[in-house]
Amino acid sequence: MRPLKICALALWFVFALAAAREAGAADIVVKRFDSGDGNNAVGVVEASEDTEIDGPQAMTTDDNGDVYLLDQVNARIVSFDPKSPAAEPRIQSFPDQLQPTDLVVRKADILVWDGSIHTLQARTGGDNTSYRGLEEVNTRAADDRAVVSAFAQMGSVDPGSSADLLDGRTRAVTPARSLPRPRQYVASRGAGTVVVDVNAGTDRSRAQIEVRRQADADGAPMARLGMRVRDRLGAIEFLEVDRNGRMYVFAENIPASGGKAGAFVARYSPTGALEGVYELPLINVPLSRRFVAVSVNGDVYFLRTQSGGVEILGVGFRPVEGDKVIDIRTAAAPPPAPVPAHGLITAVRPLTRQRVVETAFAFEQIQWLVSPSAYGSDPDTVCTGFNGRIRRPAYIQGKMGQQVRGIPYCWGCHGSLDLIRNRIEHGVLAGNICTHNDPRSDTTGVDCSAFVSAAWGLSTHFTTVAIPSITQPVTDTSDLRPGDAFNKPGSHVMLFLRFTPSHMAEVMESSPGGCPGRVCRNVYPLASLLARGYQPVRFRALVNDNGEGAEIPPTENAEAKAQKAAQPVAKAPRRERLSRPREQ
Repeated sequence: MRPLKICALALWFVFALAAAREAGAADIVVKRFDSGDGNNAVGVVEASEDTEIDGPQAMTTDDNGDVYLLDQVNARIVSFDPKSPAAEPRIQSFPDQLQPTDLVVRKADILVWDGSIHTLQARTGGDNTSYRGLEEVNTRAADDRAVVSAFAQMGSVDPGSSADLLDGRTRAVTPARSLPRPRQYVASRGAGTVVVDVNAGTDRSRAQIEVRRQADADGAPMARLGMRVRDRLGAIEFLEVDRNGRMYVFAENIPASGGKAGAFVARYSPTGALEGVYELPLINVPLSRRFVAVSVNGDVYFLRTQSGGVEILGVGFRPVEGDKVIDIRTAAAPPPAPVPAHGLITAVRPLTRQRVVETAFAFEQIQWLVSPSAYGSDPDTVCTGFNGRIRRPAYIQGKMGQQVRGIPYCWGCHGSLDLIRNRIEHGVLAGNICTHNDPRSDTTGVDCSAFVSAAWGLSTHFTTVAIPSITQPVTDTSDLRPGDAFNKPGSHVMLFLRFTPSHMAEVMESSPGGCPGRVCRNVYPLASLLARGYQPVRFRALVNDNGEGAEIPPTENAEAKAQKAAQPVAKAPRRERLSRPREQ
């Protein structure tokens, strides 16, 4: 009876997915993976005090419609047929020391991103088709414009030169709307490679998207797609042409001030008429990289990470007739966490945006030698919360005696760049990603809020919950400037650098998973931050941008707080450092 049950279940999912593409259909759970390392599980490191869940970062589909899930905690890829979700998934393990954060599948190639593009293929030989190893092959995928564009869809790009952020011009940053959007090259499964140009209107609420076949890249478009939203358009990324010729575009609605951000996939007919949208349920979902994918059959999938596992959703379709405004009905975000009272806080030195950016890049660009004492012994300490996760940050793994880049992520650690460098040189372990354990006295580096505190020149460590007490909200995201931040109280904080020409947010962060395990630059779609509860904020010492050191007005216990804040970081009592709230 088991084969009959599997067939019946498969038929049910086929009909359910078809229904989810039509009028007003609700989202459905296609498949759920529990937390673990078995065949029907994925690696999930649960949230703890002031940390988000760390789980699968990306999802994509192949030419047959199968779904691929990047299970980076387990160092592997899990794939399955969404039309037969009860069947055993296929497992493919990564080569040693590869720590990707994004993936794309093209025919027999699995392409992954870890700051650069790697092309992987299944190892030949062996009879086990459900579990295979992957090996890197020598290709020139990085020179393929369609591959580069595919990774850029969700922000997996080289952020580019830092020169324009380090040459003194941070006080007058060029607005993103004045920069041309890059041309997109999409290797679609229904129409071959197409070339896409996005022309946004001056009010930023509408855009025209021109789609051409690659062979006629400068000729007449094969389709012109019109898009108009209620507020302002953020990122616009062409995703796919399905086997029926329908076109799919990822886009964002960004509120001007105080509203609700949302993201969606718009579906167009082969002639370019808007048919409707798939609203992406970003609310209360931990941050992930590639959270949406479109199959060759036109199914839209969403990656939803939850406590205890992840779900692959088939997103419901909502028709939009004619040239109507796309109105995303986003649910309300949860209220922000209570803000603790703080007194007078003084920057360590006169603070300007230029100094903030220079400090941030110093943490990201520093080169240092991984000595035996910084590396630590093997086997390393296993973290509480997930089997196989160890104390040592991933980017250092296997690099003893080599030069690496960036200050390591360190759970519960803080300090200036000079202090951290000095501690590494004097035998202290580099980094600690065991976010479910108590902070250690024998490790050094910065967690997310310690990094932002250092960039802002603070002599004390302000946690994500405390950051609202020294900042003010930036209600209009177009007013964000280098040195501002995206803060999610109780979870994570990132330093804002600039908007990319594609209207995504370039940030600097210290993260155990997204970097992985160090200070690095990343690019994210703006709505994916806002809808998930990240709040744009401005450090109050930067409000006037007058280039002089600024003091935050006192609230209570000002004298005691001021004396404490004036202490040099290097002289802070060790017990005080270890008792601070833990951060991601």
